[in-house]
Amino acid sequence: MTSAAREEYQRKGLSQEQIYAVEARMALQARDTDTSLAWMRLVKIPAHALLTLKHSDGADYVRNSGLDLAPAEAAYGLDWLDNPHL
Repeated sequence: MTSAAREEYQRKGLSQEQIYAVEARMALQARDTDTSLAWMRLVKIPAHALLTLKHSDGADYVRNSGLDLAPAEAAYGLDWLDNPHL
């Protein structure tokens, strides 16, 4: 993302985390999954979104992603990735 584009998002009121999420989406659209994941590591992802990621990509992917799992651990318990009922 150019600095001009970033400034435009800031003028529109997006938070730094929201801009990181846009960066992640742009990297994903460019088929650069590693860069996309690196941007997402900077974002506090809500528990329900982490749970959705578990269902779509699997517990091992989420476990190894390097994402901040604290919101899901607080909401669902420390064993949420291994819990088959979640």
